[in-house]
Amino acid sequence: MSDLSEVLVFGSPLRPRQSVPRAPRTLFTLLLAALLALGTLAAPAHAAEPGGGSWTVRQPGAARDGVSAEVRVDAVDGTVTLAARRGGVTVLEPAPVGIVTDTADLTSNLRLESRASRQVSERYTMTTGKQLRRTVRMTETRFSFSGTDGARIDLLVRVADDGIAYRYVLPGGGSGKSGDVTVEREASAFQLPASARAWLAPYTPNYERVYAPATAAGAADGTYGYPSLFRVGDTYALLTEADVDGRYAAGRLVHEQGSGRYAVELADDTVTSAGPLATPWRTAVIGSLAGVTESTLVDDLAPASRIADTSWIRPGPVAWSWLDGFAAAQRSLATQQRYVDYSAAHGWPYTLVDDGWKTTDWMPELIDYARKRGVRVLLWAHYTDLDTAAERAEFLPRVKKWGAAGLKIDFMDSDSQERFRWYDDVLRDTARHELLVNFHGATLPKGIQRTWPHVMTLEAVYGAEQGDVPAAGITTLPFTRNVVGSMDYTPMAFQFGTRTVSDAAELALSVVYESGFQNYAGSVRAYRDRPELERFLEQVPTVWDETRLLSGQPGQGAAFARRQGDRWFLGSVSSGAAGTQGVPLDFLGGGRWLVEVVRDGDDGLVRERRTVTARDTLSVPTAEHGGFAGIVCRAAPGRDSCDRPVSRLPLTSLTVEPARTDVDAGTSVDVVGRFAVEEFGPAEDVSLTVRAPEGWAVTGDDPYAGRLPAGRDLKGDWTVSVPRDAEYGGRDLVVTAKYRSPDGKSARELQVERTVRVFVSPPGVDHVSDLPFAAESNGWGPVERDRSNGERDAADGGTLSIRGTGYDKGLGVHAASEVVVELDGAYRRFTAEVGVDDEVGGKGGVAFEVLADGRVLATTGVLTGTDPARRIDVDVTGAERLTLRVTDGGDGVDSDHADWAGARLLT
Repeated sequence: MSDLSEVLVFGSPLRPRQSVPRAPRTLFTLLLAALLALGTLAAPAHAAEPGGGSWTVRQPGAARDGVSAEVRVDAVDGTVTLAARRGGVTVLEPAPVGIVTDTADLTSNLRLESRASRQVSERYTMTTGKQLRRTVRMTETRFSFSGTDGARIDLLVRVADDGIAYRYVLPGGGSGKSGDVTVEREASAFQLPASARAWLAPYTPNYERVYAPATAAGAADGTYGYPSLFRVGDTYALLTEADVDGRYAAGRLVHEQGSGRYAVELADDTVTSAGPLATPWRTAVIGSLAGVTESTLVDDLAPASRIADTSWIRPGPVAWSWLDGFAAAQRSLATQQRYVDYSAAHGWPYTLVDDGWKTTDWMPELIDYARKRGVRVLLWAHYTDLDTAAERAEFLPRVKKWGAAGLKIDFMDSDSQERFRWYDDVLRDTARHELLVNFHGATLPKGIQRTWPHVMTLEAVYGAEQGDVPAAGITTLPFTRNVVGSMDYTPMAFQFGTRTVSDAAELALSVVYESGFQNYAGSVRAYRDRPELERFLEQVPTVWDETRLLSGQPGQGAAFARRQGDRWFLGSVSSGAAGTQGVPLDFLGGGRWLVEVVRDGDDGLVRERRTVTARDTLSVPTAEHGGFAGIVCRAAPGRDSCDRPVSRLPLTSLTVEPARTDVDAGTSVDVVGRFAVEEFGPAEDVSLTVRAPEGWAVTGDDPYAGRLPAGRDLKGDWTVSVPRDAEYGGRDLVVTAKYRSPDGKSARELQVERTVRVFVSPPGVDHVSDLPFAAESNGWGPVERDRSNGERDAADGGTLSIRGTGYDKGLGVHAASEVVVELDGAYRRFTAEVGVDDEVGGKGGVAFEVLADGRVLATTGVLTGTDPARRIDVDVTGAERLTLRVTDGGDGVDSDHADWAGARLLT
């Protein structure tokens, strides 16, 4: 990472956001570079100017056809307005600027004391984004005003070829601590022509709303989130903010129907910071649709990187299992190993384990399993796990010691100054521990990825986990939310929700959407059913050297070309009827190029190849709400693909039968283990063994194969005898597969284990989970036998667990719940350990009741997720019917996962 000020020749044409060759370091260059150490080439300051007036700030190197901002002071009331133009088009009409503090109203009666201009020129390199190496050229003018009683305010205006921005600088000296500044409100606003087209999303602190079209004046009364997109003629303006941190709060736009004005409103009633205070940049990205979409203005306005050595920061694709099983999948070691195996087989560097893992004890084991396969593990955390210095000092070193690569931090859900101070703290601490970060339930990117380059992506989008994003919404995001920074949309969730675009269009989102971490949300089955999709996702990167918008309109479609190295990747998605899409290829250099296109066919995705030049237009048939993806590389004799080799391991699986069983002492269990090479074989030196508790006998041969090709498996059959004096309770039989990959990422011996859980039942006991139910009801999903409630599907829970103690037998339910069992007078006592299951992470509140023939035998009162298990032991002699009831604890039926652990009847 580098943020270097550079000497540029002003007035010379220079394409924005392209690197500039470094000039020879002559003495003149060195001296001038020293003067520019602050990115400055200043013009002489102008003294106080009486009365009103107007001044124009223009983009560097442009006369009157570029972007400009006009600042005007009213001679009568001393109010200040700002407008913006692109060439001869007024994009932003005059709108107020100014600020109110607890000591001064700096929105009127202002007098210009001085103004000074400078040229800002920088080069910097990103770890993520649409363009890694960037060049910044801006004109900055500082307008220094005095107000009533001598109060001072500076208005800084910057203009670049891709937009304008302004901020306020306030000296210290307000009320409270010496030197503090307290801001009560901004007068800042943007004034659009009333008829301007608009694409707006209602404001929420997590920015998870769908964009909808409107006009600037016709939009309903309300509060709208950044970024908001407007069209004036052929010019677009994207309104947002940049450089927000703990000094301030974030903002949003307030609008009244009938007006084109969008006023800035802060998340907090007041904001207090040490002076001098520089507020966030009020920003308008301005240009053609391509110019706005390709802009890096928000990052250009942000502070330089605070991380000197970024060699540990590595973006890439991520296998994410949440939408293939939700929390239950996160609590399953076997499921997470499956996603690690898939990543290792397809060259993906990361797997993300989401909410649920903290109730398990196997995370170090999974991270070690992944490390041996060349995959790194990312871990989910709730922001409240990290909201104090003490929590961060415990949590971050612990997961780093395990070997975690980074964190997905969730549920901040606030734009307040307090939350931005938390962002400052957690970004500093995660950087110190070299942990990558993905923010969910988060604010919008406001330049954070330049300042903190270990931030790989942020959610702040109505994304795929909603399950119903309309095609028009999908095709608006490239021109709105994704312009300002990485967007964790989590595409590829074919197994989840309602499909609103075609398979090829979904694949195209890997290119259309930019995100340093692409958290692919598909199931392994969904991927394997689409081999052309798998092949493309092995090749497509997540960071880019260059980005071009080829065609599109918000809500209708978007086609992109993005380059990494010497290969271009194409992605196109549309909202509308089937047809043929034409994409110009004039972004290519001279000579002949090979294009491979993946599109929708009659029976799934198909791949087509053709040779083209920059003079050609690529024509691709598309389905309804369809699209395509593609790779472009230099054509060469004998080359028939743009693919590059993928370092991979065989995709394997180990299954055992039965997964769990109940036995009596003195009997036996038949165990079957099967190790399969599903793809990318062979595996070599493959062996299967079974390990039993001490004193248990195993009969049967341990199978071995010197070479096991793809599509073949190795099977083991054993009989395990349980001693007559075996201790009652649960025991594990462990089946182990060992193998080597001759040509993959690891020549070392790899190992995977699966367990058969055996419960040795005591005599004279019937467990309620083994009995038929006369009646049952449950607040969420079915009543689970011998596992926790989990989610809505049957058998999706985990081990019953209360405050760290696991139970082999029992019922997992969710309030409100009732289970009825016929006793027929055959039992004398009922016992159980009851409480809230650990899978809800300390949340929940429930009450337990035991009834016999309608008579209440026991109640617990309210138990929460932080309470220990409560023992119930009641006499049921002569009872015909037992009812086990769980009710809400009075806090609402949320996370009320209740366990009847070890529930049993004694004869």
